[in-house]
Amino acid sequence: MDSLRIDHVVTSGTFALDGGQWDVDNNIWLVGDDHDVIIIDAAHDAAPIVDAVDGRNVAAIICTHGHNDHVTVAPELSQRLDAPLYLHPGDQPLWEMTHPGVGYEPLKNLAEFTIGGATMRVLNTPGHSPGSCCLYLPEAGVLFSGDTLFQGGPGATGRSYSSFDTIIESIKTSILTLPAETTVRTGHGDHTSVGAEAPHLEEWIRRGH
Repeated sequence: MDSLRIDHVVTSGTFALDGGQWDVDNNIWLVGDDHDVIIIDAAHDAAPIVDAVDGRNVAAIICTHGHNDHVTVAPELSQRLDAPLYLHPGDQPLWEMTHPGVGYEPLKNLAEFTIGGATMRVLNTPGHSPGSCCLYLPEAGVLFSGDTLFQGGPGATGRSYSSFDTIIESIKTSILTLPAETTVRTGHGDHTSVGAEAPHLEEWIRRGH
């Protein structure tokens, strides 16, 4: 456990859905030790992610959801790094928009991945998309929230395949039940904590986003 580390890469590109395009910066997280690593999300550009892997064995590439900005280079990374690629099948329609006909391993709720002597648990948290997942690493006190929870509230739910009521239920039952000191490392922007966000749940519900 002492050797477990979390590396952070930021890449920039375009998020496209429902005919719109937005410039975005994405967080990619690498969890592992000096020998093995798991990549969380595969945004925009493979080169800086491969650089951060730094020759380690990639045990898995896990996409938190199927929006194009989180899966841009997932098949490329899988091939280059000879690593299995995981996505929740609830996001198959979104995946098909970016990588039609490309396969992946199904990411299952409560599945566990062991890395660097620690166990990372999959939490399916639908709302931002049907297959959105968070990854909980209790030994490190960290939740990788994808686009389900950010500093200041839930991920966006105004586009296809999303639901505000569903994301609120996911946050309430799967995230805010975690220890308050849990650090939330997000898909975009700054990290936060469960304790910092929990008091604002009713406020989010009232504002409706």
